[in-house]
Amino acid sequence: MKYARPVENRGDSPAAAGDGLSRRLWPFDAEDLYDKARRMTGLEDFGAPPIERALSVLADSLEREANISPLGRFLLRTHLLDLLKTRLRLEEVWRSRSRDAASSPIVRPIFITGMPRSGSTFLHELLAADPALRAPRIWEVMFPVAANEPDRGWRDRRVRNAAARLWWFRRLSRQADAVYPLRARMPHECVAIHSYTLMSEEFVSSCHVPAYEAFLRSSDLAPVYRWQRRFLQHLQQQRVSRWVLKAPDHVYALEALFSAFPDAVVIQTHRDPLEVLKSSIYLTWVLRGLYGRPDDPIQLAEREAMALTAATDRLARFRHARPELADRFVDVNYTELTADPLKVINRIYGRFDLALTPETVERTRQLASRRWRYRGPRSVPSLAGVRMDELFLAGLIGRDPVSGRAGL
Repeated sequence: MKYARPVENRGDSPAAAGDGLSRRLWPFDAEDLYDKARRMTGLEDFGAPPIERALSVLADSLEREANISPLGRFLLRTHLLDLLKTRLRLEEVWRSRSRDAASSPIVRPIFITGMPRSGSTFLHELLAADPALRAPRIWEVMFPVAANEPDRGWRDRRVRNAAARLWWFRRLSRQADAVYPLRARMPHECVAIHSYTLMSEEFVSSCHVPAYEAFLRSSDLAPVYRWQRRFLQHLQQQRVSRWVLKAPDHVYALEALFSAFPDAVVIQTHRDPLEVLKSSIYLTWVLRGLYGRPDDPIQLAEREAMALTAATDRLARFRHARPELADRFVDVNYTELTADPLKVINRIYGRFDLALTPETVERTRQLASRRWRYRGPRSVPSLAGVRMDELFLAGLIGRDPVSGRAGL
């Protein structure tokens, strides 16, 4: 591609020596990770779905393709090990409580998906403010083994541990709060739940792993969504709730989603695709900076543009092919959501036959009024700085607004 710059040769630099040492200390070796997780927990069974193939492809892609820094290698290997240990412990708990979990119904869950950076996080928070709805909280997803017990307030060690980890995350990635603020009690995305299956868009967002991304796109994700269903049943054992769930990346697996959650309803979010692209470039730049060295901005922009077009077209094709699901979808535009959040909430509640109580109205109004704006320095190169203009980006994503293809 004519705008791309050559990748710097780091073979004789001090950084290369650090890379070599970190590879020896913290290798991405699937067998080593399995063995260590089993030794540390004293458990053997990871349960279904199998994780061996996914972890093998991910580990190989990280080792061969991702330009990961020594610190990033240590952090990411620790994260993978934590996922494996938690998976083993969850399987042990589920085996002893299988009847309780199986009898806990998941009723008409609400999934938010669509274009990334289109207000889905804000909408997720607004809906989760309703006491009648339930969202997986960040602390629950980070420490799920004992998360089926109710939140005991800020003295709760699980919440404090999650808050401490997020504090360190903000210290290591100082721009993170500017693009995606995370706090222990905020609703979490489904991709973090999927990470326990090792088949998750989390790894694609945070690392340059094209081989793993291709593997993920070609895989049947139905087992991943069945595992998510079991995970939600585990969390709701104290109280059966109607779940409100969110991830833009559900667009890649709507067939799998409806196979695991046949009565699900979907809110599809939309935004000007050029604004989405600009925001997505910055978000990916920040996330990948935690583990690796910065991507070439031009190549990153090209990748984000192609991903945006492919994902949105995929969702549009799904809706066109499944007209019987038309009444299960509600479309929400970013401009409408930010201008009048309560009006959007009213429309969603009316469409999905939800009871909008005065208490929920007041909670929603307060949340909308006090939600902080993203702050922080933005050092990602501008479009002009990398010799790209909006005309070039428009060419990558198509002349017509992507949201127009979905009928908005």
